[in-house]
Amino acid sequence: MPSAERGLCVVLHDVAPATWPACERLLAAIDAQATVPVTLLVVPEYHRGRPIDAVPRFVGALERRLARGDEIAMHGCFHLDDLPAATPAEWFRRRVLTAGEGEFAALGERSARARLARGLDTFMRLGWPVRGFVPPAWLLGEGARNVLASFPFAYTSSRRCLYALPDWRAHPSASLVWSVRTGVRRIAFELLNRCLLRALHGAPLLRLGIHPVDAAHPAVVDFWLSALRAALATRTPCTKSAWLDAAALRQPVALRAG
Repeated sequence: MPSAERGLCVVLHDVAPATWPACERLLAAIDAQATVPVTLLVVPEYHRGRPIDAVPRFVGALERRLARGDEIAMHGCFHLDDLPAATPAEWFRRRVLTAGEGEFAALGERSARARLARGLDTFMRLGWPVRGFVPPAWLLGEGARNVLASFPFAYTSSRRCLYALPDWRAHPSASLVWSVRTGVRRIAFELLNRCLLRALHGAPLLRLGIHPVDAAHPAVVDFWLSALRAALATRTPCTKSAWLDAAALRQPVALRAG
């Protein structure tokens, strides 16, 4: 039986009504492989669209996922980074590498606090438990970092680390991810991800960071399913919360029934 030190987190990013058809296809493919809990990174008002609690079909679908053992984490509020970039390096990081999606990259403390509160209010209205906050594109600027621990989140994460809050205790854990915007990027990320799978073979936690846009690329979906099958031979599937809880207690991760 794999222990808490050999965990596997399947993480679906950018979950929102607008992306839900693609999310459903990916979740169906995952469910067909194995019954694993998924950490769903939900955006309360994706791209400043309708709040999630105004879309009953989406709410019902997410409640069914919760009932089967999935976890919901807050993934920004709007997911859009619409502030100007101060330097060419910032412009490249926020406009080219992350395509203007790193919402919390440059927010000041006041704005970050307001968006965190706004997003949490949406989840509270729905009665959904939310223990994690994952900034869009994993970009968390100084202003947001300064206020995040004052909110009732148990964890946050970056591309390379999972942090237990409020003390920011770090658990190194790289996440695999694809960039599918061009054919060149897809080729490059396939090579990178295959190298990472080998390099992370002995890591305490492996995270598979899947995005709705991946659903449009069969080769990318095939890679995720292959990586999932291989990881399940030696790792315990769990949500981020479950892995952190088990790591703190130094106990095996228990997979919820459902």
